[in-house]
Amino acid sequence: MRLIHTALGALLLLLIVGSILRTLVVPRGLYSSLVNRLWAVLRTVLRLSATPFGGYRAQDRALTWLAPLVLLGMLGMWLGGMLLAYTLLLHGTSDFGWTTAIREAGSSLFTLGFASGERLQLSAIDFMAAASGPLVIALQISYLPTLYAAYQRRETEVTLLQSRAGEPAWGPELLARQSLVDTETALPQLYRDWERLAADIGESHSNYPVLLSFRSPQPNRSWVVGLIAVMDAAALHLALCPRSAPPEARLVLRAGFTAMRDIARSLRIRFDPDPDPDVPIRLTYAEYLGAVAMISAAGFPRERPVEEAWPHFHGWRVNYEAVAYELARRSDAVPALWTGPRDFRAAVIPPTRPTDRRPGAAQPPQAPRLPR
Repeated sequence: MRLIHTALGALLLLLIVGSILRTLVVPRGLYSSLVNRLWAVLRTVLRLSATPFGGYRAQDRALTWLAPLVLLGMLGMWLGGMLLAYTLLLHGTSDFGWTTAIREAGSSLFTLGFASGERLQLSAIDFMAAASGPLVIALQISYLPTLYAAYQRRETEVTLLQSRAGEPAWGPELLARQSLVDTETALPQLYRDWERLAADIGESHSNYPVLLSFRSPQPNRSWVVGLIAVMDAAALHLALCPRSAPPEARLVLRAGFTAMRDIARSLRIRFDPDPDPDVPIRLTYAEYLGAVAMISAAGFPRERPVEEAWPHFHGWRVNYEAVAYELARRSDAVPALWTGPRDFRAAVIPPTRPTDRRPGAAQPPQAPRLPR
């Protein structure tokens, strides 16, 4: 039995070290089943705790705690797993009972040193345990600045988007607002900014998936909703205005669905890497018509008839809709227009607009209250 305990301890230690390296060290977006299960359990508990209070706001308040709890849970899970692993190793390689073995392992792992003794054959295990505890804590501490730097870069652009695409963001709203205030010339720069942000998000969120759980400071903002909105605006722009649409619209679409697919691979979300343009999408033709009518009323020009533009818009959206909806669901994003269903019951929230009281000021047409 002691030989079995030694083998189990060595195996558990290897699993814990592998999880730490996959999560904190190796920059390849490797999948850690331990961390993923911890995230799933904590997310379920928080969502269920908010369910009796109803509505999206209750879910948002509860899920705000998901990211910090995952970070603390990761540290606790790794240290607890190492404590168990070293306890098994000490019990299996000596005549210690379970109480003495766990006391010895805890004394070494947390560098307390209260259970020292003259046992030369166990010194190697004690030294390994003494090195493991501080090393794991140091790696976790160095992990936090990387996360918060990526979070800050992301949220800066999401906040800037609020005045252009509403809150929560919506692609047609972005085009309508630019037309109303005659700032269509600003769209190429916006597409360039979000192309770079999409690349940044694809790299950071696939390498550190816990960033998906970091919510925006305001409940009606979300990075995934913002990215979907910019991509939808670019797709509509290219479909309706093929001659005058800037080339940056194509680039932001490519960068956007590439980033989403990189994140999907790290989370083991299945998707079609080369979908047929004729594959049905969940966004309906009626929703598309309502959005085009809204942006046309705001003065957005059209170079192609609405009916002819639909296959082109459909062909762009089929590349990212399924992955975008799944990321919005997993990140429990604000239920905005054109972003798919959620795991909690909540009404779709259209973008809010400030009212300009000046005489003769242009007011945007109301967004249609359409299904997700």
